[in-house]
Amino acid sequence: MRHTYSICPVCGHLIEATLFKEDGRIMMEKNCVDHGIFRDICWSDASMFERFEKFTCTGSGILNPNISFNTDCPFQCGLCVSHRTSTILANIDVTNRCNMSCPICFANARNSGRIYEPSKEQIYDMMTMLRNQQPVPCHSIQFTGGEPTVREDLPELIKMAKELGFVQIQIATNGLRFAQSVDFGKELAEAGMQTLYLQFDGISAEPYIKMRGFNAFPLKLKAIDNSRKAGLRSITLVPTLSKGVNDEQVGDIIRFAAENRDIVKGVNFQPVSFTGRICQQEREKNRITIPDLTRLVEEQTEGEISGDAWYPVPFVVPISRFLAKARHKALPEMTVHPHCGAATYLFVDNGRIVPITDFVDVEGLMEMIDEASYELNDNGHNLLVIGKVLSKVPGFIDSKKEPKCVNVTKMLLNVLKEGESNVVKQFHRESLFLGAMHFQDMYNFDIKRVQQCGIHYATPDGKVIPFCTYNTLHRENIETKFSKPYIPGKYEQKSDLAGLTDERGN
Repeated sequence: MRHTYSICPVCGHLIEATLFKEDGRIMMEKNCVDHGIFRDICWSDASMFERFEKFTCTGSGILNPNISFNTDCPFQCGLCVSHRTSTILANIDVTNRCNMSCPICFANARNSGRIYEPSKEQIYDMMTMLRNQQPVPCHSIQFTGGEPTVREDLPELIKMAKELGFVQIQIATNGLRFAQSVDFGKELAEAGMQTLYLQFDGISAEPYIKMRGFNAFPLKLKAIDNSRKAGLRSITLVPTLSKGVNDEQVGDIIRFAAENRDIVKGVNFQPVSFTGRICQQEREKNRITIPDLTRLVEEQTEGEISGDAWYPVPFVVPISRFLAKARHKALPEMTVHPHCGAATYLFVDNGRIVPITDFVDVEGLMEMIDEASYELNDNGHNLLVIGKVLSKVPGFIDSKKEPKCVNVTKMLLNVLKEGESNVVKQFHRESLFLGAMHFQDMYNFDIKRVQQCGIHYATPDGKVIPFCTYNTLHRENIETKFSKPYIPGKYEQKSDLAGLTDERGN
C-alpha cells in the first residue's frame, strides 16, 4: 500500500489516493468529500507492477524551470521545480482543426466552437523555449492537433524546427493527406520531417468503423504506400486500444508492422483513456492496462513475444548516463515513471519474430553499464573503463540465438562506443520498436506519474505541461485563452476519400 494524490473525476479537485494490491491487481481508491469514493484498476498484474518498479530512475528535472515555486501541483504547470524529468518529446498542437471527425479525439474545432491555431511566430517561440531547456535542450518534437496536415504552412514549421536544431521531427497524423498525395510526403520529408506517427487501429474495417466512423483501413494502406514512394523511411503505427474494438488484433498489427519493416519502424499501443463521466462497472469492463496488453501480445503471437520481453521506459537510463560521462556531455535521460509505459525491441529472422530479450541478457548488461558509469571521471582512466565495458558486452549475448539477419552485437558496441544519433538510428532501422504508453484520465490519475512525465505540451503562454495534466486539466483553458470563434464553412477542409474507401463507400 502506498499513498499519492489524484483528482476527483467530478469536481477536479486534488484529493488523497491510495494504491494497494487486491486479487493480484494494483487498485487505486480515492475519496472526495463532496462526490464520494472512486476505485479503478491501475495495473491488472501486481507482480509486473513490482518488477517494473525495480527500475525506477529519478531525474533532476531542468535547471531553468518556468515555475520556480509550485504550491498548487498539478494545476500550476510550467514546468516547475517539482518535475523530475526533462522534455523527452515535446508536443505542439498546431491546430484543433481536422479533416476527420473521430468520436474519441482530444481536440475538435467543430464541437468546441472555437479555432485553436497558434501563429507561426508563437510556434517559433515555443520551440525556442524548448531548445533553451537546461542542462539538456529538447531534442524531439511532434506536431500534432487536431490534424496538423490541414495547416498549409506545415512545411515551414518543420523547416523551422530543423533550423532550431531538433534531432527528431515527427507529425501525429490520421494519414489522409499522405494517402491523397505522394508529393505531399516528399515536401514534408524535404523540409526535415523524419517520422509519421500514424493513427492505426487495426487491419480490418471493423475497428475503424467503431472508432473513426468509417472504414479507414484502405486509407492507412494508401498512406503507407505513398510514404514509401515519397522516400520516407520511418512510420510508427499508433493503435488506440479499446476492449471489444481492436484488442483481438494486437498480434495482427505487430505482424503487419513486421511485414512492412522497410518503412514501419515501430508500433506504440495506447490504451484508451476515459473522458467524461463513466460508471465504475463500465470502467472495469473496458479498462485495458499495460499488463493486459502484454498478455494479449503473448497470446496472439503464440508466445513469440512473452510478457517478460517488456521493460519500463527508464530501464535504458544506464546507457544515457554512461555515454554522458564518457563524452562529458549532458544527454536526455528517460527518467519517466516506470508505470507510464513499456517497450521492447524485435527482430524478424526468416519470418520469425525474435525479441531482443531472447538472446541478450538485458538486465545483466544494464547492470554492468550502470556500475561502470560510476567509475568514469574526468581523467585518462575513462579509456580503460570504456574498453572494459566494450570487452564485456559480447558475454551478455547468446550468439547461437542471435538473429542471423542482423549483427546486434556490433550495433550495441557501436552505440556504446559512439552514441551519436546516426548510430542509434541504425539500431532502430534494423529493429522493430514495440511500445505501450498508458496515458492517464481523471479516474486513474497519479500525481507521482505526472511529476516524472517526459512527454510534454508547449503552449503559447510559455508553459511546458506534462501530457496527462494537459489533456485532463489544462487543454480547455489553454484553447479558450488562445482561440478565436469557429465559423461554420470557413475552416473546413474537404476530405476527398475517393479511392480510399471500400467498395461500399465506407
